[in-house]
Order: sequence, then structure tokens, then C-alpha cells
Amino acid sequence: MSDLVQLQPHDEHNRNLEENVHPTDWQNPQPQKPYHLVVIGAGTAGLVAAAGAAGLGARVALIERDLMGGDCLNVGCVPSKGVISAARVAKAIRTANRFSINVPPGTKVAFAGVMSRMRKLRAKISRNDSAARFRDLGVDVYFGQASFADSQTIEVGGSKLKFKRAVLATGARASAPSIEGLAEVDYLTNESVFSLTELPKSMGIIGAGPIGCEMAQAFAELGSEVFLVESEGGVLPKEDRAAADVVRASLERSGVRLLCCGRELKVRNEGGIRLTVNSRGEHYDEVVDQLLVAVGRAPNVENLNLETVGVDFDENGVQVNDYLQTTNPNIFAAGDICSPYQFTHVADFMARIVIQNALFAVGPFGRKKMSDLVIPWTTYTSPEVAHVGLHERDAQEKGIEIDTYTQSFDEVDRAILEGDQDGFVKVHTKKGSDEIVGATIVAENAGDIISEVTLAMTHGLGLSKISSSIHPYPTQAEAIRKIGDQFNRTRLTPLSKKMLAALQRLNVGG
Repeated sequence: MSDLVQLQPHDEHNRNLEENVHPTDWQNPQPQKPYHLVVIGAGTAGLVAAAGAAGLGARVALIERDLMGGDCLNVGCVPSKGVISAARVAKAIRTANRFSINVPPGTKVAFAGVMSRMRKLRAKISRNDSAARFRDLGVDVYFGQASFADSQTIEVGGSKLKFKRAVLATGARASAPSIEGLAEVDYLTNESVFSLTELPKSMGIIGAGPIGCEMAQAFAELGSEVFLVESEGGVLPKEDRAAADVVRASLERSGVRLLCCGRELKVRNEGGIRLTVNSRGEHYDEVVDQLLVAVGRAPNVENLNLETVGVDFDENGVQVNDYLQTTNPNIFAAGDICSPYQFTHVADFMARIVIQNALFAVGPFGRKKMSDLVIPWTTYTSPEVAHVGLHERDAQEKGIEIDTYTQSFDEVDRAILEGDQDGFVKVHTKKGSDEIVGATIVAENAGDIISEVTLAMTHGLGLSKISSSIHPYPTQAEAIRKIGDQFNRTRLTPLSKKMLAALQRLNVGG
């Protein structure tokens, strides 16, 4: 099995997963004709590129050195959401008295069962990313380390694959930050935390971005004592500050202890893993059983021999233009290896751009641009934080004047009934117009609600159009319709109000 990702425990579920995404008896095909497209890396970007190109009639090869499905399936989105779903149920039970539902005291989480369920569901989902499925789609699937021999040849497992176009989709991996003493302790990353079978009594988490906050809250709700080391920017430093404040309060209600602010963090083995933090006049000294490092990523560019084919790269990944071409115009890249937006859905749509530009564009005609994508994202804390487009600070930096409309969920009936009133919807428009340039939503299902705004931005639909769309009552999505109503009220100037009053008098008299 792979030397890179070792899925533990080696139980029935993980064996089923591995037989799907790296079969032990797999025989690489024998290359015949040159391929129209060779895809290196079978994570989301690689899978979408390979399946899409093959479905359109291209001869396609897909090379994976480790587990098909990449980070998302094996050590990212899928297992994390499996754990988070269990944590949300645990939270619902813990807070059931809000609804006058009395849960017997001492109810405990069977952590081993939670993780077993996650592994079972991950194995089930893995069929979608399996070697057999892609073979049946007409893709030649190779396992092994790919390396460029020249600008028309890729070597893998002793075979030489000729190609007209190639796609780099090898993704990125966890990378340890520079922290004093970290190299001397055993710590977890996203590549190992989902192999746990026993709940840590205590856990330290370094990094308060999306992964750190999600895992801190999940493990706290499942019963761990969690210490989350914040950055100088606080939790979720890239998000709207009001949104981050809501998440911070929710983390603390879940029992997460926040250690601010990590600038002088030291780690050492001493009766466990000792964390010491001195910052802003505060001093923390805590010993934990497990440490999760949830910050730092490094692109997978090693051993590809990119120098031979003139593909430029640095510590941030492979360099691409707006059409996702590398510095070798016949080699493209998609996904985490070249994108600052390290999300599965972005890798998916980058791959779609690559299919168009690599196989169907003629010169400058018919090409698609990365910059045309409207990209939403979600942090799956409770409540979730979803965002698309510009933040207020982004608009300020770009010199774009905006109007901002905010709707609190404490005025949305469904949120009140669900007991989820802490969040809000915030929408930014270009000043004086209904053109949406950005939005942030904080809600239990914010990741679902944000898609309405993303659709509007993608197709140039303004807030007035959203307001004119009927939303079912009662739903939390009504908050967006209420934002549209807010915009419409701004159009009622004193003059327009007088004109409307005059029309009313003409119609009804008086």
C-alpha cells in the first residue's frame, strides 16, 4: 500500500476504501496511442478533468501515486464532515433542555463508534472515486510516481506515456509551521487525526482557521478538553470580524479554551505535550494528550521533474496564468497545487476550465478564465460561516464604494423557532445600485443558503430581483429576501413617496 497516506485502523471499512481507490491487484494498462490528455493526480481536480475529457471523447490517462480521491475523500472534507455531523448530534443532546427535552444525565459519546461510522461512510462514498469506475468511464488509470521525461512524455511504473496536453493536479499536503520544539513531539495533522479510535482526554490545536475551528468544536462536543491556539488575528482571521465573533462565542460555549495569541508559542514533551504561550501580557501553560497542527500547506511538486519541461514553481505551488496554463503552454494545472482557494468545489471548476482550454480552445478563442469564477466557501462550525465575493476590507482596498445591508436572524421566524438566532446575513452592493459584490452568512446551514447569493452574482441578478422571488415561509433563506426588501426601501426617496401618495389619491379618491 501507499507510503504517503496510511489509513488506520486497517479494519473492514478502510480495506474497502483502499480496494476502491488503490486496489492491491491493479495492473497498469499498456499505453498504445498518444493521449490527448494525461492527468497527474487523482484528487478532485484530476478526477473531474479525467472524467470530463473522457466523456467528451478524448483519450485520457490518469496517474495517482497514492489514494484516488485525494485529500477531500481520504483525509479532508469527507471524514471531517462525518465527525462534525456526530458532534452536532452530541451538541443537540447536550442542549436539548432548551426545548424542554430532558436527556438522562451522564449520556456519553461512543467515540470509537463515531469514527467507525465515519470510516464506513467514507468507504461507501469512495466508489465514486474508484479506479474501476474511472476505467469504466474510458480512462486509463495508472498507479505510481509520475515524472516528465520531456515535453511530450511522462514516465510512470516503467511505462512511457506520450501526450498532447497534460494537467498537474497533485494537490498539497500538511506542512508543519516553524514552532519551537514542534519537531520533538508527535503531533497530528489532517492526514492522521481521522485515524484516531480513542477520544483524547485533552487536545491542543494550533491554528484557528477553518480546520482548527471545526476540529476544536467537534472534539469539544465529543468530550475532549480542547485548547485552541489563536493567531494574532483571532479565530477565522480571513473572515468578517462580526462573523468570527459569533463563532468565537460559540466555540467557548462548546467548551473550547482559547489561548491568545500564539506569537510566542513553544511546544515540548513534558508529562504529555506542553504548550506555553506568552502574548499580549497573557501567559498560558497547558499539558495535553494530543496535539493537532491545523495550519500550513505545501504543494506536491516533488519528483515530477518539472524543471525538465519548463514549468515554474515556488513554495506556493505551480505558476499559472488566468487560463490555468503553466509556463509550458501545453501543461496546465488545477486545484491546490496552483490555487490560493484550496477548496474541493474550486478544484472542480478549475478542472472544467482546463478541459475547455486544453482540448477545445482554438488559439485565443473559446478560452475560459479563472478570474471569471465567483467563489463561495464555508467553514463548518456551528453556526457555519459562508462567504462569497468581497469583504468590506477588500472593497476598501480596491477603492470600490459599497452599501452594506445586514439582516439578523433574531428577526427571522424559522431561526427563532429553531433556536438559531445568533447569526446574520450581510450583503454588500456597489454604492447606489443593487449589484451584489459580496456576502457573508452566519447560520447553522449557511453553506446551503449562500448558493442563492452566488447564483445571483454569477448571473448578474441584483438584490431587487432576489426580493421579487417568492421564498417559502418559514425558512432561514427568508433572511436574504428581507435583505432585498431593505434595498427596495432605500429607493423610496421623499419625491417618490409623494408621487406614490398622489397616485393612490387618484385611484381611491380623497
